[in-house]
Amino acid sequence: MNRREFLQFLMAGYAAGIVRPSFGSSGIDYNTQLFGDLRLIHITDTHAQLDPMYFREPNYNLGVGNNRNTPPHIVGRKLLDYYSIDSSLMKHAFTHLNFNQHAKEFGKFGGYAYLKTIIDQLRHDANDHALLLDGGDTWQGSGLSLLTNGMDMVGASNILGVDVMTGHWEFTYGEKIFLENLKKFNGDFVAQNISLTEEALFDGIEPVDENNHFQKPYVIKIINKQRVAVIGQAFPYTPIANPSRLIPNLTFGIRDKDLQELVDKIKLKENVSLIVLLSHNGVDVDKKMASKVEGIDIIFGGHTHDVLPKPIEVINGSSRTIILNSGCNGKFVSMIDVKVGRSSFDYRYKLLPILSNQIKPSSEMNNYITNIKKPHLGELNEKIGKSNFDLYRRGNFNGSFDNLICDSMSSVLDAEICLSPGFRWGPTVLAGEDILMSDIYNHTAITYPNVYRREMTGLTIKNILEDVADNIFNPDPYLQQGGDMVRTTGINYDITPKNTINNRINNITLKTGKSLINSKKYVVSGWASVNSEESGSPIWEVTKEYLSSIKHYDLNRVKQPNITLEDDNDGVEI
Repeated sequence: MNRREFLQFLMAGYAAGIVRPSFGSSGIDYNTQLFGDLRLIHITDTHAQLDPMYFREPNYNLGVGNNRNTPPHIVGRKLLDYYSIDSSLMKHAFTHLNFNQHAKEFGKFGGYAYLKTIIDQLRHDANDHALLLDGGDTWQGSGLSLLTNGMDMVGASNILGVDVMTGHWEFTYGEKIFLENLKKFNGDFVAQNISLTEEALFDGIEPVDENNHFQKPYVIKIINKQRVAVIGQAFPYTPIANPSRLIPNLTFGIRDKDLQELVDKIKLKENVSLIVLLSHNGVDVDKKMASKVEGIDIIFGGHTHDVLPKPIEVINGSSRTIILNSGCNGKFVSMIDVKVGRSSFDYRYKLLPILSNQIKPSSEMNNYITNIKKPHLGELNEKIGKSNFDLYRRGNFNGSFDNLICDSMSSVLDAEICLSPGFRWGPTVLAGEDILMSDIYNHTAITYPNVYRREMTGLTIKNILEDVADNIFNPDPYLQQGGDMVRTTGINYDITPKNTINNRINNITLKTGKSLINSKKYVVSGWASVNSEESGSPIWEVTKEYLSSIKHYDLNRVKQPNITLEDDNDGVEI
């Protein structure tokens, strides 16, 4: 899209009172009239971002095994070529290329007041024959959500009109708060893969059905006389990726055999036109699940924050499964219109970037956000410092905001080596902008934030790197538990993702250039410990202390680790 086309886009959008961009080489398509019988709308992984934000897409998104060099593991120019994307706006939405320049040109994405405008319009254009699905990771990710235990997002979801959701980080508030939030949520929460433990049953906790489900496994929604089954698939590895102590009465898992039985039961008893899986598996897991479970028509995916400009289709016997994924942070909305046939269905799909400064915000949602933020503005809007380069997180290896967090621990805790979890959530802060306390929370707001400082042997450090690498790069998607590589400072290393466990990490050296010695002990700091409760300060206080002391986070200060990638993969573009 050239500048003249962009101005035409703005004029048309303002004239309509709304701007509705969509994927395609032509850039903009304003036609959202319903095709077929019903419309399904999807958001996921908004991570409590009520306000518009910048979000830089990754320049590292490695695939392994059968997923090597296939969507979503294609980035940058190769992604643009693969999907034939030729407009500047769409290049900015889908890639990291020229991010700072394009961010200043096009502005921020997302924001719940803007999401509501778009979603209300999509519903209206479909004559209200529509269903809004939320893939989870909605109630966590900001300072405001941390301070309100996610209730800010429950209220926002109700105003948005979420019909059905599943979850992951929602459980990190603990079972009690999760259930309290659920009582105030107006939609349905579904999860076929969460059960009660034997101890919970012995203690008298009641499941929702005879199959020991913690929450409803599915719901039936009637849209334009069509019966649609929505099955929930919460993040299968929640008690491993997050502290199990927060959810002691629950067991999770992939449970594809149970899913197949449930799909067969729904087909037999519910007389449905469509079976939808609302998933928080991640794209690669969804692809494998679609190859093993017959009868799922559409999978709305989440968890890995991947953007799929076009659906992935998986053929399994006589079954065709359409897999969609809608990015994160409210940056995109997916819309699929479905025409139901006797034995199959046709569809039309759009992935809509939410370009905030060109959309008229919902006054109802704006008022809600203003009121719920008001008691906390003093803390959230505190100016802590600045950076002379963009601070971002998303990517398989270290992001610049992760470097800030690691450098903070290195300085405040006086540690030789720092480890920070490879979370995928957290918006981007542009160079030169004030770094607010809310920005720090946006990358650290969890319920187990305390730092630690302890001695570890070199062998322990190598084993940590190997374990995390296997979690990410195992060729079997069912053995991948999400997230990206642990972020580090104080060490450099070589990694070969295609190798097997204990053979991926080599040549670990200290910043002095000396090799890491397996038997020697080193002072290591970190945070977000899953297996033990730490007693140190919350990581946001450590980061605030460091940034307040230096005021300007300069690129020359950054202790950027040198991670050598010994592999050839289309999921990399520097």
